[in-house]
Amino acid sequence: MSKLKKTIIIAEAGVNHNGDLDMAFELIDKAAEAGADFVKFQTYNTERLVSPYAQKAKYQKENMPGGENQYDMLKRLELSEKDHYKLIDRCRLKNIGFLSSCFDDTSAVFLHNLGVAYIKIPSGELTNVPLLKKVASLGRPVILSTGMATMGEVEQAIFTLENHGLDKGKLTVLHCSSQYPTPFEEVNLKAMVSIQQAFKVQVGYSDHTEGIEVPIAATAMGGVMIEKHFTLDQSLPGPDHKASLEPEGLKKMVSAIRNIDIAMGDGIKKPGKSEMQNMEVVRKSVHARCDIQAGQVITETGICLKRPAAGLPPSMVDDIIGKKIARGKKANEPITLDDFLNKKSEDKDTNKFKS
Repeated sequence: MSKLKKTIIIAEAGVNHNGDLDMAFELIDKAAEAGADFVKFQTYNTERLVSPYAQKAKYQKENMPGGENQYDMLKRLELSEKDHYKLIDRCRLKNIGFLSSCFDDTSAVFLHNLGVAYIKIPSGELTNVPLLKKVASLGRPVILSTGMATMGEVEQAIFTLENHGLDKGKLTVLHCSSQYPTPFEEVNLKAMVSIQQAFKVQVGYSDHTEGIEVPIAATAMGGVMIEKHFTLDQSLPGPDHKASLEPEGLKKMVSAIRNIDIAMGDGIKKPGKSEMQNMEVVRKSVHARCDIQAGQVITETGICLKRPAAGLPPSMVDDIIGKKIARGKKANEPITLDDFLNKKSEDKDTNKFKS
């Protein structure tokens, strides 16, 4: 029997800590309580990431009205190297894995040296060839998000990673839409399957929709990894809170995905243990339609198919028509193979009926 699948679930804290380390600790605690495998943050240096003149994205402006630009917002939400060590200690305490997205070479190397299980390349860096080359050279398993990307861009990113040392078996590509929240009509979940078929890589889904339906569907469609934003409170000020699950929602999503993992099974069509007990009650078998005397030839009009399945299966009807029955049967009694065998014939050949 093949090993049952267990989807890797990443609770995406992102910048929903609002620059507050205590809030980040609480996010870790809630992710662990929900049963996620990892909690993920963002590792960047604002000066290397964004121009002081860069404006916020439309959804960021809607969620955080005011004059603050993207540089100021990200600077306020930036985690220091010291913060990372504290977050990792908290994750160890709560028995949950620590992950973080990297946005430049320095951040990638820093995360690599921290010993993270995966290096996450966020959607915005999918076309950042120098970063892809650096990450590939580190030899660590990679998660590649593909929001805003065409299939051609995904192909180029995978090619770059492979061409610079990454074993494709260590790559997981996440289908994603970089809109917060993502409208259902723009999810295009079948693209996840297209990526898997086109590039023969492990695939998953990074979700920014409202609710938990889409990540559950992605799991059922074969996604091996699910990433979902979560927050302590959707009403908190910040760019991503409104498009994030609250702790109770995260817990429900994790529970549902674990149920789907179990329900996926091993792919072998066979009766389940619990339904075996229903087989005799629900299936039919050959019964005597009327009294049949010993030595009588079985005719089509003399038998019928009824529950329970205590006699010969319906598939054997043609085999017994025209045969003599060795034992008499009363109406509504099931007819079995033994009814056609007398002691002599049974000793000789139990697979032949008496003519």
